[in-house]
Amino acid sequence: MKNYLFSLAILVCISGFGQKVKNRETFKITFQKSSNGSLIENQDPVITFATLDGSLITSEKILAGKAVVPYEKTFVDTRQGRFSQTAFLADGKAVSMIDSTALNGQKWELTPETNKILGYNCKKAKTVISSNWVEIWYTNELGVYGGPSVLGQKLGVVLEIVRNGSYRITAVKVEKNAKMPRADPQFEVVDAMTYKDELWKSRFVKIPLFQNQQVNFSDDTISDANTVRLQHGQLVLRRIKMPVIPPGSITFLDVVEKSRGDAYDRTGLVFAVAADNAADLIESLKKGDRTAALPSAQKIGYVKSDTQPPHLELMRFFTPFGISQYNDLVKLKNKTWHDSVTYRQDITDVASLLSGKEIVIGVHIGNYDKGGHEISANITIHKETIKNEASGVVLPLFNSSRFLENRSIDYTPLLTSVKGFETTITLSEPVRNARLRYIATGHGGWENGDEFLRRKNTIMLDGKEAYSFVPWRTDCGSYRLSNPASGNFENGLSSSDYSRSNWCPGTTTNPVWIDLGDLKAGEHTISVKIPVGEREGESTSSWTLSGVLLGE
Repeated sequence: MKNYLFSLAILVCISGFGQKVKNRETFKITFQKSSNGSLIENQDPVITFATLDGSLITSEKILAGKAVVPYEKTFVDTRQGRFSQTAFLADGKAVSMIDSTALNGQKWELTPETNKILGYNCKKAKTVISSNWVEIWYTNELGVYGGPSVLGQKLGVVLEIVRNGSYRITAVKVEKNAKMPRADPQFEVVDAMTYKDELWKSRFVKIPLFQNQQVNFSDDTISDANTVRLQHGQLVLRRIKMPVIPPGSITFLDVVEKSRGDAYDRTGLVFAVAADNAADLIESLKKGDRTAALPSAQKIGYVKSDTQPPHLELMRFFTPFGISQYNDLVKLKNKTWHDSVTYRQDITDVASLLSGKEIVIGVHIGNYDKGGHEISANITIHKETIKNEASGVVLPLFNSSRFLENRSIDYTPLLTSVKGFETTITLSEPVRNARLRYIATGHGGWENGDEFLRRKNTIMLDGKEAYSFVPWRTDCGSYRLSNPASGNFENGLSSSDYSRSNWCPGTTTNPVWIDLGDLKAGEHTISVKIPVGEREGESTSSWTLSGVLLGE
């Protein structure tokens, strides 16, 4: 309680800064930001009110009441060597923090170099902050203290900050006899870590999908009111209302996984379907319908139903060997196992299909363990000013992910025909700059199977080769600490160390974007050819494929 009252007293002193200095000269200084010699577009200029006792750092939009949350104000008390920051968050919330050490802890190398900025004689000081070279130009001719940040304010008025020689914050106007803005009311004072966490979380929108959701193989687990569990719990579906995603935003999918009993590496999938199609999908899966297991836009072979389009694959991930559950059972010298694995993937290119819609999010992990796996997942939306990879056309074409309990369907014929896997689509309008968002992973066959052999993937468009490559990962050994239950062999390697067909235990698989050019309206055929390995006893090789058409 004593520390809280002390912090509150400091905040009252600093937040009352405007009244304290109202009879002293105040300078209003406007700063602009530039990078590599060019002004940064659409910026909100920094505004500093500098006085003999310190400064208020704000911005042009904040002063005009046009700032978008979150935004910050900084009060610097130069005499006391401390500063406070207030973060204004959504829903009228604001928090403050006080730093009583950072200002006095700054160490500057004073140089003999001089310069003139806006007619004021300036001196140069420099330092290194987090491996960044920082230079400041400051003047003592104003007789006050201030700057565009807390850096160097004890030296005088900082009129320019240069970071790594390319990024600059430079004073463009100095106004005398300025009026200090009215002080803000008092806000809750929190510690620095809490302050930074509150500010960070307010910078993006978070949509929870699953929280500690069990994905296992058991009919004992009871679904809650908002969750549907199918295929003995290997598939979990949840209805979600997505907000509108602002243009220019970057969208991420985060998944955290840990074992609750299953010791093996398994294929995991997070996907989305439109809410009005979910009932058909659920009924098909309950019946064990093959078309639900292989939803596809193709007209022959594994034909989709008329009411159930292909699902949209958002992320393909692979569970490590027994992370968390087996950490205490498997002990190796100099090995500290990770408690969980986090998968984070940019899904901006397909996010427009989710924006503002009611969807059903599904997570699937094929396994045969009653404990299975535990999953938490969310989507985050981050506003951005630069052009990103969002696509106007997002059309799921095919996905061969194994929704049905694996032993109930034979996937071998998928790629063994002469034509390979073939999908036919009909475009009602032309698509410019078309791309195929393609994901492929090889599985099965033990040491001689496609999981451990390089297989060429050839993608054909209307009978002509569009792209070919060998999907392969050589970095699997990097994730050893996520795989406590991985088998160890006589050659000194663990099973999780071995290179694989485009996946590793404990990783996601990145899509490959294949340029298809401009597509005319009408019918087009896309096919995938892979020389699948032969059966080895009871073991078969297979490939899991996903294709989404993107374009303008």
